[in-house]
Amino acid sequence: MLIYSMSVSVDGFVTDRDGSFAWTTPSEETFRFHLAQVSELGAYLCGRRLYETMLPWETDPSMRDDELRAAFADVWCALPKVVFSRTLDSVQGNARLAKGSVAEEVAAALDATGKDVSIGGAELAAAAIGLGLLDELRMFRYPIVVGGGTPYLPPVTDQVPLDLVETRTLGSRVIFERYRRSRPRSD
Repeated sequence: MLIYSMSVSVDGFVTDRDGSFAWTTPSEETFRFHLAQVSELGAYLCGRRLYETMLPWETDPSMRDDELRAAFADVWCALPKVVFSRTLDSVQGNARLAKGSVAEEVAAALDATGKDVSIGGAELAAAAIGLGLLDELRMFRYPIVVGGGTPYLPPVTDQVPLDLVETRTLGSRVIFERYRRSRPRSD
């Protein structure tokens, strides 16, 4: 299954107008939940900005300053990653630059593992949505209105029917929402 999971503001943005997502700093409970989710993945496809944002988990020892963060760093470092970029010549850690199209790389990642694959970065996820490749949307909805920025979802030309399969409140701050793409029934 291909999953798109990001933190999002109440008004639907993953970054604010300045490109910041500082408002998404997770509580310990939310961080543990992220760790559990990432632990279940077989691969991660990401755009350049998300790759660069997450790279310190592989390269900066200070990211391992406590047991929980060390556990996340271990899981993140072990996870195979495919980076889509027009500007990078190389990547570090357990990552490689994408050689194929989004559809080809998604298919290859899913074929290479018996686990779910996540896709991250709003632009890259938009491409997967546009190609009909996305199976599940996961939102960590933070109680803030940022008034603009990078939208969680792109404009679409066709409706994408979804089924709400899970909601959970993490502390009193974040609501986790999980939607699965509705498939036509064969009655």
